[in-house]
Amino acid sequence: MTRPPHGVELVERASAAGAVVLLPIDAHRVAVHLSAETPSRCRESNYECVRTRGDVDVVPAGAPGGYDAATASRALEIHLGRGFVERVAEEARLSRTVASQHLVPHPTIRRLAWAFLGNADHPARQLYLDSLGVALAVQLLSQGSTSPVARGLTRTQLQRVIDYVEAHLDRDLTLGELAGVARVSPAHLRRWFGAQVGEPVHRYVVRRRVERARELLLAGDLPASEAALAVGFAHQSHMARWMRRLLGVTPRGLRRQ
Repeated sequence: MTRPPHGVELVERASAAGAVVLLPIDAHRVAVHLSAETPSRCRESNYECVRTRGDVDVVPAGAPGGYDAATASRALEIHLGRGFVERVAEEARLSRTVASQHLVPHPTIRRLAWAFLGNADHPARQLYLDSLGVALAVQLLSQGSTSPVARGLTRTQLQRVIDYVEAHLDRDLTLGELAGVARVSPAHLRRWFGAQVGEPVHRYVVRRRVERARELLLAGDLPASEAALAVGFAHQSHMARWMRRLLGVTPRGLRRQ
């Protein structure tokens, strides 16, 4: 099975005070402001504001962006590839238009954009980024759009995904890959897997990795370092951190029980 190209890229940007010029790129930019108070003026609209930590701006693909800032600042740019967003629009039957927005008021867009900050050590990182990217693209495309309500996953489709995850826990799974297994779009899988299973697909994968690691450690056939790799964790301490978070016990404590 071939995997679709990843459409999500994270870029940290540090800017000095003065003119901040964003040249056009072939991706939609969603910028999360990371600094404290930054008085600024939009160069396109002449709109003046004070950006604070967590504020979000959107610059569509192919469009320039920029502002004049009174102080130095930092931002996390989430780049959603043009083709990636067009694919989401087609699959979700949404408008292909992403509008330029300053200080986005939409709470869901702000929450999704902010969620990209906490992905560095996620044990299903690519799947997590794919899921967030699809969710963010749907929200950007849904502004002012309506679409028919889709039906959920059939029992067979859901079981295919669950079986595939169980057979490939050691791999860096992607949302597109799992959607292909279910023969639905990534947007459809992201929405309905969570609704029907009770947790997002990336969280389900992490939980199953932790549960499988627990089984291997209790069986005593593998040392902790090999068990970690067998279920897809980067290393033993990575596994221990997530076991403590989800089970409240470390691998060493588990074997003492």
